[in-house]
Amino acid sequence: MDQHAGYGRWCDNWGLSFWNAAYRDGCKPNTRKLKEVFTNNTKPLYLWMKNLSYRVYQYAFINLGEAFKRFFSFGMLRKQGLSQHPRFKNKGKHDSFTIDNCEKPRELNAWNHKLPFISVMRIYEPIETTTQKLTTSKQTGDWYLSLNYEFTPT
Repeated sequence: MDQHAGYGRWCDNWGLSFWNAAYRDGCKPNTRKLKEVFTNNTKPLYLWMKNLSYRVYQYAFINLGEAFKRFFSFGMLRKQGLSQHPRFKNKGKHDSFTIDNCEKPRELNAWNHKLPFISVMRIYEPIETTTQKLTTSKQTGDWYLSLNYEFTPT
């Protein structure tokens, strides 16, 4: 799990530096271009990335694109963006990564859940739901699983 969190942080920082450099050069970077350059040019240079889930870097770039979208959008009362300029991430602060089941729903209905490319994660309360995206984060040495699901009242 630490490797995937480090991979997400590495991709986030790489994407932010690439985005800043492209913007300085007069280009208009976006998430699609970022993924394309990373997949074709950068990822083949680092063999250790083959052992980790490719969904981690895709969500890192999606989140970075959303951060820049909020930064460049203007609020109602201020002339600045809705958020600050994205920052580089540090190790040990808000370590997290997001993965999914390749756009397919994932059923969670037990105490143990197999995360793709990782291992089995045991949770403290059984979950019975279907989700598409899981975010795993580390806080004070423990890993937490957060997910979004659709609630249907019975």
